[in-house]
Amino acid sequence: MEEIETKHITIKALAEDDRPREKLITIGRQNLSDAELLAIILGTGNRNETAVQLAQRILNSYNNDLNALAKLSVNELKKFKGVGQAKAINIAAAFEMGRRRTDIDINVKPKIVTSGDAFKLLNSKLNDLPHEEFWILLLNRSNSVIKMQCISKGGVSGTVVDVRLILKPALEHLASGIILCHNHPSGQLKPSEQDLSLTKNIKESARLMDISLMDHLIIGDQKYLSFADEGIL
Repeated sequence: MEEIETKHITIKALAEDDRPREKLITIGRQNLSDAELLAIILGTGNRNETAVQLAQRILNSYNNDLNALAKLSVNELKKFKGVGQAKAINIAAAFEMGRRRTDIDINVKPKIVTSGDAFKLLNSKLNDLPHEEFWILLLNRSNSVIKMQCISKGGVSGTVVDVRLILKPALEHLASGIILCHNHPSGQLKPSEQDLSLTKNIKESARLMDISLMDHLIIGDQKYLSFADEGIL
């Protein structure tokens, strides 16, 4: 029996109307599916799949949840057949660019009126991280943001926070109020005993310096819990 050669299938092998790059140019990027956009990032498929088919398989593995896909490391992405290091890096870089795109220019000095305002400002910093980070927002008397700063980075289950590291920048920038924020990579928003104890210590220490602790947010899986809203501040 004559052996049939298996060829590497590329986007160019598709009918022109099915080529994601051409579709992006002719009908606009907003009209492409998630799989087609991911196929453009991938560039090529593997011996048995087009780039679009490979993209569909990757997305299907995570129930088409882009947030879940964005959390994957380069090594986790490489587990898909047809995704080598270069393609995995391209995917990770694309998601990081998208995350940074949602960042707000701090020079605009957004005003924090509700816990949702703080969440919108901090979510892009924390929503896809596989480890915990602790951030603060420094506010002036009109509740406009003076500065946002990462205080510490930790592991999957927690991060160490020194009260002095929080109060130092607050004093340096003459902040009248501060908002604390950290993420739970698990998506579980319930504060731990350590979260509650730390919040109490920071509130009491800040009050001695005439600085108000306005809120503490816990972020996970595009959702958040506000200590102020829950009445546990």
